[in-house]
Amino acid sequence: MINPPVNSADPWPAPAKLNLFLHIISRREDGYHNLQTLFQFLDFGDDLQFHIRGDGIINRTTVIAGVEPHQDITVRAAGLLKQYTGCALGADISIDKKIPLGGGLGGGSSDAATTLLALNHLWELALPHTELIALGSTLGADIPVFIYGKSAWAEGIGEKLQAVELPEPCFVVIYPGIKVSTAELFADPELTRDARPIKIRDYFEGGACNVFEGIVRRRYPAVDSALKWLSAQEIKSAHPAMMTGTGSCVFAAYRDAESARRIAALAELHSATDQTASGWQVICAKACNESPLAQQLRKVKRQKNRE
Repeated sequence: MINPPVNSADPWPAPAKLNLFLHIISRREDGYHNLQTLFQFLDFGDDLQFHIRGDGIINRTTVIAGVEPHQDITVRAAGLLKQYTGCALGADISIDKKIPLGGGLGGGSSDAATTLLALNHLWELALPHTELIALGSTLGADIPVFIYGKSAWAEGIGEKLQAVELPEPCFVVIYPGIKVSTAELFADPELTRDARPIKIRDYFEGGACNVFEGIVRRRYPAVDSALKWLSAQEIKSAHPAMMTGTGSCVFAAYRDAESARRIAALAELHSATDQTASGWQVICAKACNESPLAQQLRKVKRQKNRE
């Protein structure tokens, strides 16, 4: 058994993300799709902790309903990093799961990215971000942006990233209590797969949407109901209500925290009093152009340098 490095006592954040728009440009020969999207992080997400083991075992210590450890992308990410580097160490991984599953907020991908970055540091592997991004992209198309750590314009299958400075409003996000099947959406014959490529300025001029939204609203009435409710609120939003990614979460942005908190409180009241909204999870969070994970990584590196 190898003596493991010193563990980090602080939890490692795995932030949620929003797709501020999502277009499908074309279908690729390998079965994937070329897309355009704009990612922004939230100061809300899961928290992971890692206890480094000297026996090489990767072990998830948290029970997550419906996700067996061997299926968990977090465990798979740790195993992939271990195999890729030949590292003899292992890890116990605990996850404080706050991001709803199947909501389009990138919870699994974010957990996997946090695992790759945290274990790269804790196992003292020193792989560059570019290598971790390439490794992560083999597990999921959203993982690269979480490793990249900045609000980004994304193309290709999500691996071609360009940092973008965006306003950092307060978002209200509603998870209507249902999971959406990404595979079913991509198989839908009504999906627009040939959207016209746009430039960043086109987005800021209002020329973008989520091509999955209409399909999801038709297939999942709970999402349609949440979008209608959020769109009907009297406080004018800085970003119109829409759906994020291929999940069920809907969101709107507000220029000040007070307005966002007021809408979130109304959503909570609506969920408590209207049977059609009884499964809602309401999230009020601030946008971040730099990922909380990137901030944490910089912090632990500074601590290590002082030791």
